[in-house]
Amino acid sequence: MSNQRVPQATAERLPIYYRSLQHLVSIGKTRISSSELGKIVQVDSTTIRKDFSYFGALGRKGYGYNTQRLLDFLGKTLYQDELSKVILIGVGHLGTALLNHNFRKNNNTQIVKAYDINPLKIGQQIGGTVIHYMGDLATDDNHDIAAAILTVPADQAQGAAEQAMASGIRGFLNFSPVRLSLPPDVYVRHVDMTVELQALIYFLNHGIEEKQSE
Repeated sequence: MSNQRVPQATAERLPIYYRSLQHLVSIGKTRISSSELGKIVQVDSTTIRKDFSYFGALGRKGYGYNTQRLLDFLGKTLYQDELSKVILIGVGHLGTALLNHNFRKNNNTQIVKAYDINPLKIGQQIGGTVIHYMGDLATDDNHDIAAAILTVPADQAQGAAEQAMASGIRGFLNFSPVRLSLPPDVYVRHVDMTVELQALIYFLNHGIEEKQSE
């Protein structure tokens, strides 16, 4: 692998390439060009070639990419050859939906534990995952857990993240509509559906206005 630092935008596109390659391999596609892949993932071919260049020579000029070989490489790069265990904090409507789904289309990721403050939920199972008492989170040993999914109200998110950190968690997928204040060695991905929808509506209207002004 190249010693170049992989940009965040490139890293965020790798799972998109990986998922598309899974489908291509499943239907018997053995090779693909960057332009063909670009049409599938809606990324221009120049960006795809640049993204892959950070990892060395993954394809050949005039041939393109061997889909199985590229899939295997990205699988290792994304640690898809080992189980990534995650926990879920907050078993409300969204948390319950995530537990029922539990990455069933991705056997390499699994929610293995859930936490909630509601005593009526403790000990229950949703989608095969047992719900634990939130008060036990800070003293539990979660050092073997890859990350935590936060689906708690905004006023509980910071405290929940700190308790999870005390148990060994160093990565968060935060669905709570609040920015977390955490140490620099802790990685957080914020998923604010309200913001995403507002941005979508803006771009929809902005695009319409641009077309009307042409």
